[in-house]
Amino acid sequence: MLEIIALYFLCRINGKLAIKKGLNPTRWKIYTVGAWIVAEMIGVILGIFLFGQNNLPGLMAMGLVSAFGGYLYIKYILEHKPDSLDDDINNIGRFN
Repeated sequence: MLEIIALYFLCRINGKLAIKKGLNPTRWKIYTVGAWIVAEMIGVILGIFLFGQNNLPGLMAMGLVSAFGGYLYIKYILEHKPDSLDDDINNIGRFN
């Protein structure tokens, strides 16, 4: 349950970053959820190879750390995209 709450707030962060970059926030939120799930599965599989099937806390920790890595991967991609061209110079003469 706590994972879902954390994922909700992390998706909001990536959504705001996508808006800043001039991209579709819904798409990047979906990418964040997908990367979270895929990275968590990879982490659990890697944890099974490292810790064995009987070490549940180790598997859960490995899955959670890997899932957060999936979020960080999408955030890294977003951060390295160029900002939108909606600079102040383009707003000269506009009244908001």
